[in-house]
Amino acid sequence: MSRDMKKLTGLVAATFTPLTTDGAINLSVIGSYIDYLTEKQSVKKVFVNGTTGEACSFTVDERKRLAAEWCLQGKGKLEQVIVHVGCMSIKDTQELAQHASSIGADGIAVISPSYFKPTNADALRMFLKEVGASAPDLPLYYYHIPSMTGVALEVADVLNGIEKMIPSFKGVKYSGTDLRDLGQCVCYSQSHNWSVLYGVDEQLLGALVLGVHGAVGSTYNYLGCKMKQMLSAFDEGNMTQARDIQFKCMDVITFAKNLGFDVAVNKQVMSELSGLALGPPRLPMLPCPISKAQTIAQKIKDSFCLT
Repeated sequence: MSRDMKKLTGLVAATFTPLTTDGAINLSVIGSYIDYLTEKQSVKKVFVNGTTGEACSFTVDERKRLAAEWCLQGKGKLEQVIVHVGCMSIKDTQELAQHASSIGADGIAVISPSYFKPTNADALRMFLKEVGASAPDLPLYYYHIPSMTGVALEVADVLNGIEKMIPSFKGVKYSGTDLRDLGQCVCYSQSHNWSVLYGVDEQLLGALVLGVHGAVGSTYNYLGCKMKQMLSAFDEGNMTQARDIQFKCMDVITFAKNLGFDVAVNKQVMSELSGLALGPPRLPMLPCPISKAQTIAQKIKDSFCLT
């Protein structure tokens, strides 16, 4: 493996996918999107084609074009571009992994298949092994998100011995709420210098206490600066400030969830806060009423004193 495998740490924005009003991917927005993240939110690491990006609603070709544009436009601006390549088909997943390597991505992430699910940790490790072998020069991260995949295998079991099967394995994006399993993942990762990134934005502070190395989340698209302040406060031992920021995050997400907060709503909230024309979601998700997004956006502005 000749490529430099820089450890993934800190705040990573799980990016939305811009669409036109008729539902086609809109690559023209990505350059401005990157400028917004880097200049307005001080976020220079992205997770592309994930859940927030509606990846499983797009074709393999569309996902390739999106990943390529993020890598092209991000060159010299973004520090790391992690491309999610997981699909129901192992062949499609391998194809996307190979493509990510060819366009200069900094790593790949893989969800478990969720229609025909792996029945145990061995089956999931075998799936990940075949994907990793398709792009051995790229760091590979297992993306654990049981709320979407329905695969609730304990990640600590999946990690057990995985370094012997996948030399390029470098960590986990943990988007679950089992802090015991998360803690075991962090403990196991210490002897391998892997990254454990947490994916539940409203619970990040609890994960930091357990020793995670960073976070991947959708709200970091528009709250990146504020959440980086929380990371800094935690690192400095200022738990009062860290808790204050986390509590505000919890409050706005609870407010949003009470109104109905899914990817489609979050995408429109991002458009309202950033000024970027991200467009509608792809079916079967339905567009968010503008008034709902504006109400949530105003709550975020008021809570975090944004202008």
